[in-house]
Amino acid sequence: MDRTLSRDGTLIAYRRRGEGPPVILVGGALSTAETEAPLARLLAPRFHVVTYDRRGRGASGDGARYAVEREIEDLAALAAVTGGSPSVFGVGAGGALALEARAAGVPADRLAVYEPPYTPGRAGLLFKADCTARLHRLLSAGDRGGAVELFLTVTGVPAATVARMRRAPLWRTLESVAHTLAYDDAVLGDGSVPAARFAPATARTLVVCGGFSSATARTATRQLADALPRGRHRTLTGQTRELAPHVIAPVLAEFFGRDVYARQAS
Repeated sequence: MDRTLSRDGTLIAYRRRGEGPPVILVGGALSTAETEAPLARLLAPRFHVVTYDRRGRGASGDGARYAVEREIEDLAALAAVTGGSPSVFGVGAGGALALEARAAGVPADRLAVYEPPYTPGRAGLLFKADCTARLHRLLSAGDRGGAVELFLTVTGVPAATVARMRRAPLWRTLESVAHTLAYDDAVLGDGSVPAARFAPATARTLVVCGGFSSATARTATRQLADALPRGRHRTLTGQTRELAPHVIAPVLAEFFGRDVYARQAS
């Protein structure tokens, strides 16, 4: 993997694939550049795709003290690596981070996000506050496994499945990045859709959800699309929170490539 230096001196590891208009993939909770590799390979025939380990994960470094602004600076450094104004696709909390970065002025040609896990509404905000408190208690106690289990449980993974995962070799990998769950939690704020903060995010933005995803996810994505100056919503039939790369790849190829290839043809 290559590395670039973020503003605070943290090294961010990234990988390039393909040639063409630049696209940066921003992973969600517990993910690394390797998690996004299947989608990157599908997009590489048409785009110059950058995947990266978000700070605190994989081969990337971490700062002494986390702030959402540092992750925004990481994305700015990666945008500079692409040599222009890339398109950006973010999954889950990675989608929220991509939106925060664009609102803060990080250049992006187009944005696409899949189910940023906002929890609007009184009940949703109370739920988010409770989860935040529980997560910080577990991490403060050094219970990385408990933090991973909390995340999986609140995102709908059945208890029996979590129990099986605890016995699998993958569990150690998940525990190794468990501290970054607090980073994702911070990116999401209080759980509400930050419409006022996203007002400057004027890039064309596609907000996507799965047709089989939870009612909360479907409602939140529609609210988000309505809050964005140039947002539009799309539902992918048959998809859940676990998005299939081969389903989203052609959607992104069409959305990110439309203007670029039209200009080239002319």
